[in-house]
Amino acid sequence: MPPDLISYAIPGFVLLILLEIIFTTIDKKHLYQPKDALSSIAMGLGNVFIGLFTKAVIFSIYLAIYQLRLFTLGFTWWAWILCLFADDFSYYWFHRSSHTIRFFWASHVIHHSSQKYNLATALRQNWTGNLTGTFVFWLWMPLIGFHPVMVMSMQAISLIYQFWIHTEVINKLPAPIEYIFNTPSHHRVHHGSDLDYLDRNHAGILIIWDRMFGTFTAEKQRPVYGLTKNIHTYNPFRIATHEWIDIWKDLRQSHSPREAWHYIFDAPGWSADGSRKTTRQLRQQPPPAE
Repeated sequence: MPPDLISYAIPGFVLLILLEIIFTTIDKKHLYQPKDALSSIAMGLGNVFIGLFTKAVIFSIYLAIYQLRLFTLGFTWWAWILCLFADDFSYYWFHRSSHTIRFFWASHVIHHSSQKYNLATALRQNWTGNLTGTFVFWLWMPLIGFHPVMVMSMQAISLIYQFWIHTEVINKLPAPIEYIFNTPSHHRVHHGSDLDYLDRNHAGILIIWDRMFGTFTAEKQRPVYGLTKNIHTYNPFRIATHEWIDIWKDLRQSHSPREAWHYIFDAPGWSADGSRKTTRQLRQQPPPAE
C-alpha cells in the first residue's frame, strides 16, 4: 500500500480552514455556517475511516491487474509525469460520469450538497464511492504498466490539490494559469446550481480536459451554490444516503425493468412521467417569456 498522503495533509487542511475563517470573519464575508462546516468535516472523517478498509481492497484489485500489464513503466521521473496526465484524464471522465449517471451521482452528490463554498466544503466527501466501484475508471492504468502505488499516490495528490480551489478568497489567477489549471474560479462554476453552470468544469488538476471535451464554462457571475433541490439537513447520515434512498423510492414505483434501468443509470433528474428534468432537458426548455 502507498503512504496515506491524505492523512498526512489533514493538519495542513485544518490550518488553512482556520486561516480562512479568521480572514473572512475580519473581512465580513460570512462564508462559514458552523453546522454546515461541521457536517462537511464529519463527512470527510467518515470518508477517511471507510477508506481504511476499501482502499486496501482497491489496491489489491489494481495489483492483480498489474500482473497482466502490457508494459513495465517503473518509477522513473517521466513515468510519474505520464501518471499525472493519465490520472487526471481518468479523474475527468470519472467526475463527468458522476454528473451524468445517477448511480455514480448518488455518491458524488454529497460533495455538492452544501450551500456554502469554502475550504471546509472540500472535505465533504462521500462514504459510498469506493463501495460502488468508482475505481473502475482507473483500472486501465495498472493494465498499461503504472504501478498501483503510483496510481493511488497520484489519486491522493489530485485530491490534495483540489482542496485549495474550494474558496472564494481567491478571485482570478494570471491568464496562463487559468487556461491550463483548475482554479478556484473554475471550480466555483462547478459547484454552482445555476443552469449555465450545471455539469461544467469537471477537471481535477488540469482544466484542459474540459476545454478539449466541451464542458468548460468560465465564471461570469457569483454562483448559487448547492443542489437544484437542496436537502436542508446537517445530519451526516442523511447527507451520505439521501440520493440512494431516493433511487430506492423510484425503483419501488417503476412500472418496468426499462424504467428501473433509467432510474439507476440515466442522468440525475430523469423521471418516467417528466415531473423531474435532467440538465440536458432543462437546457432544452424554451426561455421564460419576458
